[in-house]
Amino acid sequence: MTPLKGGRHQPRENLVLAADGPVGDRDFAVVDLHAGTVLKTVEHPLLVSCASTWAGGVLSVEIDGRRIAEKPTLAGEVLELDYWGRSTSMQVVDGPWAQEFSRLLGRSVVLTRTAVAGTVVYGDSVTLSTTSSLARLARESGMAVDSRRFRATFTIDTGDADAHVEDSWVGRELELGGARLLVKDGIPRCAVIDVDPDTGARGTNLLKALAGYRLRSSDIMFGVYAEVVRPGTVSVGDDVRLVPSPQP
Repeated sequence: MTPLKGGRHQPRENLVLAADGPVGDRDFAVVDLHAGTVLKTVEHPLLVSCASTWAGGVLSVEIDGRRIAEKPTLAGEVLELDYWGRSTSMQVVDGPWAQEFSRLLGRSVVLTRTAVAGTVVYGDSVTLSTTSSLARLARESGMAVDSRRFRATFTIDTGDADAHVEDSWVGRELELGGARLLVKDGIPRCAVIDVDPDTGARGTNLLKALAGYRLRSSDIMFGVYAEVVRPGTVSVGDDVRLVPSPQP
């Protein structure tokens, strides 16, 4: 997860899932006030180089080699923005953030905090990928595939199961640790998977390799969305169980 929308996703030993998704995930976002848009990773890959933490009321972000850690204060300005067809309220944050992000990205931007959790995501707030699907892509592309390229909330170890076994989970419930999820539709992918998950540099043909065997109509599919139906804590190593479908 990452507290900063578009920022570097970092592994966690445990994660609290609330009804609206992972607690603390993408609470902050960089916004272009002139354009009225939330900046997206695919258009601004340098955001990936920004590693952040959000704990004890302090937001700490590494921007272009400099670590900035402060308690963000709200400026009192609320923005109503469109994000992938959904209206989302964003609160402008005071502090050094606007100057530093503007310098990094070469455009005038501000830092904002979401007024409603889970709104600056493309689809549902939880995403799942599997080790068997990652292994298939590695074989097809001829290169090691860092799971962070897919920015999934959870990567599930599916052992020797078929690649893309998660497709068969759609419409079913899945128990992960203390939480339960309803598995939704597959996830259409874009050029973000060709962005280095540490530096933001482009330079692979993973999307092209994936399109070679996962093109569905005009979408290139990998992983699935999920909705939280029972909040709880999920930790690395927890069992994952597909809930049996009710008998007719």
